[in-house]
Amino acid sequence: MRRLWLGALAVCGMLLCGCGANRKSGNTVTVLIENSPTNLDPRVGTDASSERIDSLLFDALVRRDAHFGIGPELATRWETPDPLTYVFHLRSGVRFADGRALTARDVKWSLDTVVAGAVPSIKTASFRTWKSVEAPDAQTIIVHLKKPDTGLLLNVCDGVFGVIPYGSGRDFFRRPLGSGPFAFVSQEQDKDVQIRRNPLYWGPSPAINRVRFSVVPDAITRALELQKGSADVAINALPTDELPALAREPFLRVESAPGTIVYYLIFNLRDRHLHDGRVRTAIAESIDRPLIVRTLLDGRARLANSVLPPQHWAYLDESKAAEPLFNAAAANALLDAAGYRRGRDGMRFHLLMKSSTDEGNRLLCAVLQSELARVGIALDIRSYEFATFYADITKGAFAMAPSRWIGGNEAPEIFSYAYSSKSTPPHGANRGFYVNAQVDALLADAEANPDRARQTLDYQAVQRQLAQDLPVLNLWYL
Repeated sequence: MRRLWLGALAVCGMLLCGCGANRKSGNTVTVLIENSPTNLDPRVGTDASSERIDSLLFDALVRRDAHFGIGPELATRWETPDPLTYVFHLRSGVRFADGRALTARDVKWSLDTVVAGAVPSIKTASFRTWKSVEAPDAQTIIVHLKKPDTGLLLNVCDGVFGVIPYGSGRDFFRRPLGSGPFAFVSQEQDKDVQIRRNPLYWGPSPAINRVRFSVVPDAITRALELQKGSADVAINALPTDELPALAREPFLRVESAPGTIVYYLIFNLRDRHLHDGRVRTAIAESIDRPLIVRTLLDGRARLANSVLPPQHWAYLDESKAAEPLFNAAAANALLDAAGYRRGRDGMRFHLLMKSSTDEGNRLLCAVLQSELARVGIALDIRSYEFATFYADITKGAFAMAPSRWIGGNEAPEIFSYAYSSKSTPPHGANRGFYVNAQVDALLADAEANPDRARQTLDYQAVQRQLAQDLPVLNLWYL
């Protein structure tokens, strides 16, 4: 079945599922998620829960294949008569879950409201090269650009974009309506989201009738829900030390596969300490990432040296641009040279790290607190419920924070979205306010030239510079 969330996310890492998922009346599968989606309007929601659920409710113009290539979805084909024009030809017979026909007018509305900023969304920044959108007939969309944009298709791709009905306003998230394989049923904040199979879906019908996304913030409780049989699936949402015991249960199965979800530490370069690149390098050198992977993650992760997954065509081999390795002696020497001497308590200065209340994040923060203390940095940890934490991160109200990319890092346009000087809040995801003119120039060149070989050189040069500047510290892929 096309992009069924339960199966598709197995590629993202560790999945634990109950073997008797369909044993329940009504053919309902219960999926455990750590927090409520922040917004089920696909024009707005960018957190993991929102994008995962939206990918089942809505259709995009195009979709990514297993190798990060682009294939048809609502658009069966498209052409570019010139570098500033894209023409999409839409699939006929598509209907929204309430029965109304999906036409080019709906696609144009979905795009126009994001491009023009009619809804408050950081996604608007990704469309700054767009000039206008036309719908000359019910099955055709024409996009006119101000300048060439090699990332255009990725901005109308599944997981990023979704078509909504014409006229939908800012309150669309309350009752989202799409044309995807599932239809929205209900949402109760901090409790659950329920969706059902969409009988009007144009593609193969899902085998599952209903999916309930149950919000369970506590990791131990999530494990107990699986053991009791009151939940069926959890994806990268369990403490690794629980997995051996859960795997011994006769009705539970643990599945693992190399994933693309990347965890990282983001530094706010406006902080008076973190503005100094020597401090960021010392922090990187003070963290024993291999040891954390072996112990905290039970070896279920790969070290990351780029935001891109290693199998991506633009990925730079880690041997050519590796981030600093664990070396506490070098970290101490670097902090001494930078003028940050230890005080009577052995500490050089304090840093505030914000985190969500998720048990995995809190445990990681505690480990990092211990690691940084060895080199004289006192890490003060503050944990917040997810909505508050996410709001602070998206507007840059933090000094250090753990974060992750789910799906968005599978396209090289992530570099513009997360590291361009034009993408600082509220215009994008450069939440640490990183500015480098050379990186901006490389990104502009990559965006203006469709030649894959030239783009590869540009993006790999960007990765070298990021490994040197360390606006973030990439930790591992789950």
